[in-house]
Amino acid sequence: MMNLAKVVGTVTSTKKEPSMEGLKFLLLHQIDLDGKETGGSVVAVDAVGAGTGEIVIYASGSSARQTTITEKRPCDAVIMAIVDNWEVKGQLKYKKGVDD
Repeated sequence: MMNLAKVVGTVTSTKKEPSMEGLKFLLLHQIDLDGKETGGSVVAVDAVGAGTGEIVIYASGSSARQTTITEKRPCDAVIMAIVDNWEVKGQLKYKKGVDD
């Protein structure tokens, strides 16, 4: 499943499963189609160099283990895209740099 979320912070862990070494973890708040936070949070592996405040698309479940950096690693969420904009029924709902 793919979802929209806003990056709200980073997660640091000095002790972790060895196969997770070298991965960057970000804290996400899920958002709806209007860009409003829905209350859900998730920690995701960053596969694209996202930063705090950016809107991202993340995959969860078994799909999270299908990127180049997460393949065969025990992760359940991965950021796989930074959103530039989205529209719903012809109406622009978000444009990077305008709504940030």
